[in-house]
Amino acid sequence: MTAQSIEVPIVATVVGGHLKVGDDFQGGVESIIRLHPDCSLDTLQGIEEFSHLQVTWYFSEGSPSDVALHARSPRNNPEWPATGTFVHRNHRRPARVEVVSGAGQSQGFQMAAGRGCSVVARRDGVDNTPAASMWLSA
Repeated sequence: MTAQSIEVPIVATVVGGHLKVGDDFQGGVESIIRLHPDCSLDTLQGIEEFSHLQVTWYFSEGSPSDVALHARSPRNNPEWPATGTFVHRNHRRPARVEVVSGAGQSQGFQMAAGRGCSVVARRDGVDNTPAASMWLSA
């Protein structure tokens, strides 16, 4: 593996959602993606026009010792065929980041009044997970 790396600032954090990391059954919660204080309300201007949010998550609960640079069975279940590191949707990749896309509220995303500069989204986020980037699409 290369020793080259980059530094990426964290722009938001999940509030609410799941309290622990898990591979299965992580849906069914409403999370708030709270922007950090240096991101003003203007950074979300026009959010109501979009239906999908892409987020780059940083798996902060993982560690370098979790990285698995080889093929393995999903969820370590030998009944499933082995697949490579970059095929799995989990934290066991070198950078421990993932880009996910999903629909927001039925009327699009909402800025959460009284919760700071936030986005309410039906995401399967884990409380306190950092986000490095967010963008919207129709």
